[in-house]
Amino acid sequence: MTEATPLFALSIVVPVYNGAASVPSLVEALARLEIPGRLEIVLVNDCSPDNSLDVCRELCRANNVALSVVNLSRNYGEHNAVMAGLSHARGAYIITMDDDLQNPPEEVVRLWRHASDNDYDVVYTYYAEKKHEAWRNLGSRFTNWCADHLLDKPKGLYLSSFRCMSAFLARQVVAHDGPFPYVDGLIMQITQRIGRLQVSHLPRAEGRSNYTLARLLRLFLSMFLNFSVIPLRVGTLVGVAMAGLGIFGFVFVLIEALLSEGAPQGWASLMAAVLLLAGVQLIMLGLVGEYLGRMFLTINKRPQFVVRDVLRNEKARAGEQIAVEVPTP
Repeated sequence: MTEATPLFALSIVVPVYNGAASVPSLVEALARLEIPGRLEIVLVNDCSPDNSLDVCRELCRANNVALSVVNLSRNYGEHNAVMAGLSHARGAYIITMDDDLQNPPEEVVRLWRHASDNDYDVVYTYYAEKKHEAWRNLGSRFTNWCADHLLDKPKGLYLSSFRCMSAFLARQVVAHDGPFPYVDGLIMQITQRIGRLQVSHLPRAEGRSNYTLARLLRLFLSMFLNFSVIPLRVGTLVGVAMAGLGIFGFVFVLIEALLSEGAPQGWASLMAAVLLLAGVQLIMLGLVGEYLGRMFLTINKRPQFVVRDVLRNEKARAGEQIAVEVPTP
């Protein structure tokens, strides 16, 4: 088996959505970083409704740093866009970060060196204080709490989108072609060589967060349903508990009917029990249906992403012709 020699020491993958105002400042700051062994920036336009694509293409033409613009055919979501960026990144290490300037670009070098010096497959960042809205922070804490129980994740590890992974790990991650990727879930299935690094977090410089409650819910379902069968097991346990409660209630009603002169009244309690059991059954049917629906879409090969076109500047193209194949150790 052979693998291509990395053309860059570090690639930085940035999903872009409504980022026309912030991406130029981000690219300018990243281009000033001193990375021995060359730096590559990969901007992934997730079919942004503003003029982000035109801005990214102009940055590609005007910048001296190696820069590629991957243009997706429609909006697929952040994790799908990250998968597209990883598949086009050619660095020995790859950092993923948002386009909103809340992660200071100067932290990139610290993160890269921490990963390479300690031979980690992935390093996640965490913050002393997050500058998101209160509801975003609450949602992040809930998602990380669920990940502690659903994924094989080290306790206390914060799953940040500002992360650095090795080329080896990135190759394994992009080998997954399912339509509902959850990058952190894939990482946890592949490696346990995981580090963490505290970095700064800044208030959002431009606009507002692209994450709505619906987007966060879809992301949560990707983690909840794609990487664990625990929800089904919880449903089984709830069913067993409800069956036990029903048997207890049946015995109680039977004893009351035998010992009392009149029939038990209990209509309201009976209806409450029926509604409760029916509700639980419908929830479990919906959960099973969601699993089956995702399996159906996966079997029918719903695309994870479709790339309309890729633009690379001269610096990004330089070195492609000297890429060689080397045997895997």
